[in-house]
Formats: sequence, C-alpha cells, structure tokens
Amino acid sequence: MQYQNPILSGFNPDPSICRVNDDYYLVTSTFEFFPGVPIYHSKNLINWELVGHCLTSDEQLYLHNARPSAGIYAATIRYHDGTFFMTTTNLSHQWNFIVHAKEVKGPWSAPAWVKQQGIDPSLFWDDDGSCYFVSNGSGSPEEAIYLCQIDPFTGEKLSPSTIISHGCGGKNPEGPHIYKKNGWYYLMLAEGGTALGHMETISRAKDIFGPYEPCPRNPILTHRDLLDSDPRTAIQATGHGDLVEDQNGNWWMVHLGIRYRQRFDLGRETFLAPVIWDEAGWPIVGEGGCNNIVMDAPLPGPTPTPVCRDFSDEFDGNALSPHWNFLRNPVKDNYLLEDSRIFLKGTEKTLSSERSNPTAILIRQPAHHVEATACLVGEIELGQRAGLTAFYNELAHYEIFLTKKEDGYYIGLGKQVCDIQVVTECHKIDYSGRIGLKLDTTDCAWYTFCYETDGNWLPLGRGMTKPLTTRSVPATAFTGVMIGLFSENGTAAFDSFSMRCLGENC
Repeated sequence: MQYQNPILSGFNPDPSICRVNDDYYLVTSTFEFFPGVPIYHSKNLINWELVGHCLTSDEQLYLHNARPSAGIYAATIRYHDGTFFMTTTNLSHQWNFIVHAKEVKGPWSAPAWVKQQGIDPSLFWDDDGSCYFVSNGSGSPEEAIYLCQIDPFTGEKLSPSTIISHGCGGKNPEGPHIYKKNGWYYLMLAEGGTALGHMETISRAKDIFGPYEPCPRNPILTHRDLLDSDPRTAIQATGHGDLVEDQNGNWWMVHLGIRYRQRFDLGRETFLAPVIWDEAGWPIVGEGGCNNIVMDAPLPGPTPTPVCRDFSDEFDGNALSPHWNFLRNPVKDNYLLEDSRIFLKGTEKTLSSERSNPTAILIRQPAHHVEATACLVGEIELGQRAGLTAFYNELAHYEIFLTKKEDGYYIGLGKQVCDIQVVTECHKIDYSGRIGLKLDTTDCAWYTFCYETDGNWLPLGRGMTKPLTTRSVPATAFTGVMIGLFSENGTAAFDSFSMRCLGENC
C-alpha cells in the first residue's frame, strides 16, 4: 500500500513510538515551546491525531530563560504493564526525568529525576520485568552510551551507570534505543550529528551490558551519500529513529528528516520506513537503507484516508486547541477565551525579547506552501502592536501588525533578522474595529503579507524565506517556523485564525 512521507509534517523532530494492541502513540521534541512533548495517536501509522501533551504544567516543564532550541530534547514513549512512560531531557533545568500515566491523555505524573547525565534517554524492560535507562553520555567524562537499571516510577538508579558503547564509528553517538529480538539485545543509535551527515546504526549483544557487535551494513539508514540526481535527496538528515512491530508482525522505523529541495523552514519532520530482518538477524530499512517521499509497504490497521493539514479556530470553545503552543512558560492570565474571541494581554515582552515569554499563540507551519489568515477585532491601545507572525525564534521572525499612534492607526511589517530589527511598509489606515491579516508562501523564496480593507486584500510587503530556515538562523536551530497571533503592550482580540496548505511544489 502506498503512503506519503513525511507522516508528521512541520517541526516534529526526534520521533519515538510505541504500540498498545492496535493503537500507536508517537511523541516528538518541543525544545523551548510549551506545552511539552505532543502525543499523537494512529491506527495505521499514517493518519495521526494530536491527543494531548505529556508536559502541561510548570512543575513538569520549566522553561524560564531557556535559550532558543534548548528546553525539551528527544523524548521516548513506552508502555509497560498498564502504564505509559515518557522520558526526556530538559536541557535548561535538571536534565533527565521520567513521567508516567495510566491513560495516554493524562494526567501525567510529576517528574522523577534521574541521576544519569546525557541526552536522548530511553527505557527498556527485560523479560524479567527489570527496567533499564539508557542515554547519551554528553556532559560525562567520556562521550559514550551509558546504561543503568532503574525504578521508572521514582527515577532511583538500581545499578551504576555503565558504558555499553562508543558508537559504530560516527561522531556524536546519541538517540539510543534498546530492543530485544530472538534472544539478542539490539542497540540502535543516531550518529554523525543531526545535520546532513546524520545516520542510524545498530549493534547487538547477548547481554544487555554488552559487548555489542556492529551490523556489517552500518549505517542502516542514511541519505548522506545519495547522488544529486537521486530523487530521494528530497529527504536529508535522516536519523534519530525508533522501531516498532505492528500487530501483523511487520516492523517499522519512524525517524526524523528534512525536506531539502529549496529550503527547510519547516525544520525536522517525522518520516516512516518499513523494516525487514535478514537471515542473519539484522534490519534492512526502507529501500536498502534509504527512505523516499512515496513508499509502498503493508500498512497495519484501516486503509489510510487523505491527510489534511489545514487548521482553523473560531475560538468558541472553553479551552484553546491543543495545536496551539506558547513560547516558554506562559502567563496564563494573559490569555482569555470569551465571546468567541481570544484576548491576548500583551506586555512589554516582545517577540524579539531575549529568552522571554511574549504573549503569543503559535502553531507549526505544516507545509512549504501555506496561507494563514487572522481577524483582529476591537480597540487597541496607544503604542500597542498586535497581529500575525511567522516565528522561528527571537532572532528570526516576521510579523504583520496593527498599531496605534497619536494620529491614528497604522499597519506595519516587522522583521527581525539576526541582530537587525526593522519596520517596513508602515501605512496609515482607516480602522473601524476589524481588520484581516494574511501571510502566504506561494512563492518559495518569500513570505508575502497582506491586509484586508473594504473586502479587498492589499499587499503590504514581503520577507525572504531564507532567514527563517534552520541553516540560516543564528546559534543552535533545532525547531521550525511557527505561525500565529501575538500582542505587545496592550490587549488585542482575535475572532478567527485559519491556515490552509496550498500544495508542495517547492
């Protein structure tokens, strides 16, 4: 059965997956965004529904002063004996921890902190019920993969942390997962860094503590050496995978990758590859160690339906949609749903404020070609700015906004590119208490911004896509563009937001 990659588009890196009977649950990284670690559910590995988040309280997720692309790193989700477990790293606060829940939608427990350094932790239960905690040894005296036995409910280590691998020859061995099959313990790793040299390797041992022998075909997944003429180069940076066996006995890998033809403002996304095991007991991933945009494999569950990544919100519920995200820990009193509107109480903290939490709600840009619209209604205050933003981090974002000056209302286009902040195309307008705002990316190289007056959309200006791409933004950049609403220095009301995917022709 044919299916289309990626299975989760837009900023959805570092996937981890588990199966409970014929239900599949997948989590991804969230870095400096709140809530943390989205949980997706599927019956067929293709149609995914966001059902909640693992980290929804300040106690579980402390992001104050987190730098861009810090915060929550790669998570692992597992299910054992009636309980869901999720382990991850908060790079900005106390590092590794575990939370658990009886129901995947929660409530999830308070963090159980683990005294083993490194990132990308994972959990494994052996046949006798013993639980093991494995992580990359970043920050430890020796760069390696460390393992200990653990109580997953308390985080207490039941054995010393022991080096079990230095990887299979690539730099930055990380993303460790352990599986057991036919009496072998398999240790799968991401190596080569998370950029274009990314790859997935595997080794195995008869004892969980090793010694581990590498697969003779390593890496088992990489796109680093593909020729430019190979259509599979549309996917790059493949790695950081997790394996799952379906109810039919077929195996699959979810992994991250980027779509690389013209740009990758979407960040790292989640891809799916079929896995078979050779006669020697080693996995073969996808098309001989590569994945493709269109794949053909025996999917489990019901026949997939066409994937729609459009989103709209009329703000007429009692709570915000779980698709919305905040930058770091939000001040909850600054967000109010009332009369089918969202009221954003802006403060002096702006989208450009360093390591801050401006008043904004953001959603992942799910495709290269999108059109996002919003309607701002009601009064705003003198000196206030409120509008629609395309946001990567505080050093890379654009926004179309309404502002009020002494002599009336203006519509403006703000740009933050590295350390340069400018406002262009600032026009005085007649504002009667309602204005439409729009951005689109139908031109691969540009974000185009428009505003509505008298039922007509008028172009305001453009911002190049490139400054908002992962390889262009300053410092570490592990996320992707988010689109949403914001207010600064005053309260603004919006009564609608929508985002339509317009195709993938870049």
